[in-house]
Order: sequence, then structure tokens, then C-alpha cells
Amino acid sequence: MNTSIKAESAADILDKSRRGLFRNMGLGAAGLAVGAAGLSLTATPARASTDIDVDILNFALNLEYLEGNFYSFATTGKALPKDLTDGSEPEGEVVGGSMVPFKTTTIQQYADNIHADERNHVKFLRAALGKNNYVAQPKVDLQNSFTTLAVAAGLIQQGQTFNPFADETSFLLGAYIFEDVGVTAYLGALSSITNGAYLTAAGGILAIEAYHAGTIRELLGTAGAGMATDQISALRAKLAGANDDEGILRPNGDLNIAPDDKNSLAFPRTTRQVLNIVYGAQNATTGLFYPNGMRSL
Repeated sequence: MNTSIKAESAADILDKSRRGLFRNMGLGAAGLAVGAAGLSLTATPARASTDIDVDILNFALNLEYLEGNFYSFATTGKALPKDLTDGSEPEGEVVGGSMVPFKTTTIQQYADNIHADERNHVKFLRAALGKNNYVAQPKVDLQNSFTTLAVAAGLIQQGQTFNPFADETSFLLGAYIFEDVGVTAYLGALSSITNGAYLTAAGGILAIEAYHAGTIRELLGTAGAGMATDQISALRAKLAGANDDEGILRPNGDLNIAPDDKNSLAFPRTTRQVLNIVYGAQNATTGLFYPNGMRSL
């Protein structure tokens, strides 16, 4: 990717939008399959339920490392501290990221709030798993990943770059990529958690992620970025291989606060579907936000 090319501004993207736009976590083929039908481990069918819970929480922790670093850079200009990212293996580096030049007090306050929440989610999951059971942060790409997705979604053309830290609307579009995915990932995993306390905690995190997602969608609707979110959602659905996503614009042009099915239920995603999105390709084992893949025990 030619990073010397000037990044396209959010204003340019929105202008296009208005004109009619925009593991297996290192486990190989026998990786996790989390979803409404439960979690299957074909390579190790006799694993204890406690091991399954550890796998699920570590999968969630990998996602929280990504979100935590995104919001940490956006609000502080720094990555998550090492005492929140270490483990039995050296923590992976974070590529890209910078402080967003916020101009709107409301957006900055929401960003600060979400940053605190995601940081607390990392802390909580690590504490719940215990030092011998949590994975270290994998390598996280907050630079090339967004450009690749923006090109694939049709927001920009090949050779251009997209920087989610450049301005407020670009930041909101970057956040939009994460928040809805987090909701679907937690929902897909709930039925497979065997420990009641973990189940309650995961449900609590799911609720907070849903609050975040709704807030980001509302702010993007106010910013007039509806068509851009529709294109991101269409790409996510294509990668997931399912009709499981909706942007913030309905076909009649009205705003849509939440992606849901005909019963107004949120969409669950299997681990494989989530990985397809964060790796940027179906059945990929590395890529996009996780250049070396997610971490597992």
C-alpha cells in the first residue's frame, strides 16, 4: 500500500456517499465454532467445559485488545499499557494509531467514555481468566487494515488511504466497524458458556457494547454518513456469508438505530464469521486487524 498518498478526508467520503455511493486463532481447521448451536471442538471433543469457557473468554479478550487500543489511541494518543497486554508470550505491537483532533465536546466525551469501558473490559476478562489462562495481546494493525476495508467497501479507490484518526467522522466510521461486530460476537458465544458467572458477565459486556454501537450509529446518522455505513455493513455481511447486518439507513431513507431480524432480535455470529470480518477474508487464519492472527493458549 502506498502510504505516501494523501488520505482521503471524511468530507470526501461523505460527499461520495451522498452522490450514491460506499482462528482460526492459530487453531487450524479444527478451530472454535461458537454460535447459537453451541461450541464444537472437533480436534478435542472431550475437553472440559471450563476449558471451553477459557477459549471463549480469550476470544473475547482478543477482540477487546483491538477495541481497547483503537479507543486508547483515539483519546490519548497511546496504546494500552503493557500491564494490560502482557501474558505468557510477549505482547504484539500495535501498528498505526494517533489521537483524534476532536472538535465536538459531545463526541469527545463519548469517545472517552467508550475508551474507559473497553479498557475495563480488558481488565475484567484478564482478571476472570487469571494470569495462567489469559493470552497476551496479538499484533494489532490500526493502519493498513482500515485502508484495506475502505477500498473493499467502496469508500475509497485503490491507491488512496483511509485514516480513522484523521477527524471525528473518520473516527466514528472506524468505530462503527468494531461495535456492531462486538455485539454479534458476544451474542453468538452466550449459549456456549457453561459457567453461570461468566455468562452473566458476558451478557453485561454485550449490553455495554450494544450501548456503544447505538451511540456510534446515532452520531453517524447526525453526521450524514448513512450511505457509508450501509456499504460497511454490506461488506461485513458478505464476509460473514449471511444476511446479518444493516447500516443506519433504511431503504426508505429513514434512520435505523439497530441491525436486527424480523423479530427485532440482534444477529449472532459464529466465531468463524467474526474471524472472516476481522481477518478480511472468508476462512482466513490471519490478516487485516490481526496480521499474525489472534492469540490462543
